[in-house]
Amino acid sequence: MAEESTEMDIQSATEPESLPAKPIFKPLKAHEMSDGKVQFRKVSVPPNRYTPLEKAWLDIYTPVYHQMKVDIRMKSRKVELKTRADTPDVSNLQKSADFVHAFMLGFDVTDAISLLRMDELYVESFEIKDVKTLKGEHLSRAIGRLSGKGGKTKFAIENSTKTRIVIADTRIHILGAFSNIKIARDSLCSLIMGSPAGKVYSKLRAVSATLAERF
Repeated sequence: MAEESTEMDIQSATEPESLPAKPIFKPLKAHEMSDGKVQFRKVSVPPNRYTPLEKAWLDIYTPVYHQMKVDIRMKSRKVELKTRADTPDVSNLQKSADFVHAFMLGFDVTDAISLLRMDELYVESFEIKDVKTLKGEHLSRAIGRLSGKGGKTKFAIENSTKTRIVIADTRIHILGAFSNIKIARDSLCSLIMGSPAGKVYSKLRAVSATLAERF
């Protein structure tokens, strides 16, 4: 009897105990993530974007306030954004700030709004002098090569790389996915260095074919 009881004790010890049910956690609200504190962001408004901002204010306000659940207002030459009690995710605040910042850089609202809808998009900026030091007429010709006649070159790069490009004097802003931005930046840098547009077009055609096969 003692041996049987010992065998039963060993068997019961080796049998796995039933695991408790996995806990289910509800998503945290933005105000819960920040310990109930309101999160703020401020985006400066350049003087040349006052009028475009005024005209496009409703197009900017509507998705930020109603879809992202983020408060937005214009005050002291800055666009201020803050979280609300019903903001579903604290990242919505940063997305909204990126959206407004992209508009201030010169992107159209219809292009900048993609930053609210897609996580893998961002904006990269650089200056012509970061690639090559140019002055006077040489700088003007480089800017002309980037745009092309009637913006033909810029549109070709945008369509081939699925990006949007803004050329603001000597600064260049590119909106898109990481890999696409790299391709667009390389094409723009080649133009700045003096490569003819035809050579850049041929490279873009090869890149477009590769991107089409990938997707």
